[in-house]
Amino acid sequence: MRLFFTVCAAIVAAAPAFADMKAQVLSPWNGKTVPAGQQCTLHGGKGATPPFQVTGLPADTVMVVVEYNDKSYRPLSTKGGHGTIGYTVKGSSAKLPAVPGLTAKLPRGVRVIKAARGTGDYSSAGYLPPCSGGKGNKYEADVKAVNAAGKVTAKTKMALGRY
Repeated sequence: MRLFFTVCAAIVAAAPAFADMKAQVLSPWNGKTVPAGQQCTLHGGKGATPPFQVTGLPADTVMVVVEYNDKSYRPLSTKGGHGTIGYTVKGSSAKLPAVPGLTAKLPRGVRVIKAARGTGDYSSAGYLPPCSGGKGNKYEADVKAVNAAGKVTAKTKMALGRY
């Protein structure tokens, strides 16, 4: 029984590191509706990732890794279905820029970790912008703080909006 309480105490003590990090999209994104023009080219857009701010990063964070997902479309709903992008960071908070979709050519300090899993007309070398055709699909991102050893030290979710 003593071991049980020790393990529970350790879990509770470790939890705040994951709970303190927050991520939020910045204008023109609002987390409710994907802005006009930010959809994929198949639906008349020229989409990019949303710019966003992340706070509460653990001290040893060297990169913020973002897995972009379409929660309404099962094949692309988890583990970066719309692509996984890494942003080099320093400090306990960062404002991270929008980066272009459908390409692996990204600004300095930003790189494709995993290309989107879409195929055919929906394939992308990097981030695949929302591409549901305006059916109201829910887009979301899993945001992870990663240290130099590649270990995830904090994580949170970020609402992107519906399209």
